[in-house]
Amino acid sequence: MRNIARLAVAAGLYLVSSIAGHTDTPKPTIVLVHGAFADSSSWNQVVSRLEKDGYSVVAVANPLRGVKSDGEYVAGVIKTLKRPVVLVGHSYGGSVISGAAARADNVKALVFVAAFAPEKGESAVDLSAKFPGSTLATALDEPVALPGGEKDLYIEQSKFPKQFAADVPVVTARLMAVAQRPISDAALAEAASDAAWKDIPSWFIYGDADKNIPPKTLQWMAARAKSRKTVAVQGASHVVMISHAGEVTKLIEQAASAN
Repeated sequence: MRNIARLAVAAGLYLVSSIAGHTDTPKPTIVLVHGAFADSSSWNQVVSRLEKDGYSVVAVANPLRGVKSDGEYVAGVIKTLKRPVVLVGHSYGGSVISGAAARADNVKALVFVAAFAPEKGESAVDLSAKFPGSTLATALDEPVALPGGEKDLYIEQSKFPKQFAADVPVVTARLMAVAQRPISDAALAEAASDAAWKDIPSWFIYGDADKNIPPKTLQWMAARAKSRKTVAVQGASHVVMISHAGEVTKLIEQAASAN
């Protein structure tokens, strides 16, 4: 009887140990990279949804100084994470994530949110002019001179809501205008040295009323990258992650769960 009891206890301990040692494959960490004239708070609604669905999220403060240096900075953040990463970029942040992903080995997917996906040698300025439709140049405020000859660019506050966030409540858009972070003119003109979307699966979402990057350019870049899924949100502005956070979150989670 004692032997039977010992066997039963041993079997029970083995079962408990097996259950405790069994874990599902962890979800990837979602890394969000904002673009020009924005900051990490532009992802707030997306972050809330992702965290509710069990994802770990990092919203990186993009320096907005240059494609190569910003990409290196984001790559450094990614390398500190000990699991696969889904890298998400908005606007100029798309150029940054493509460079960052080429410098890290744990990026499983790229999501471009109203974002540039440049080929090597292309800049944001080049791509903005590929098709007509961008009115950003006429909405910029007087540049701020920087040491060394570069300039910081802002959108004129009075023009910000219509230019950047036409489908966001005006009160919110005005606050965004005041808190906007500038980008250097050199960063927008800097040619990309990497195109990680050639090797890493990508997903694209954008608004068909975007006034910063022409929607035709966004669709063209998605097709060139052989996007796994491309979503054009009807009537959405450049900040589709704010005005349509649910759709953006859904696409990010699809990228995260894809094989």
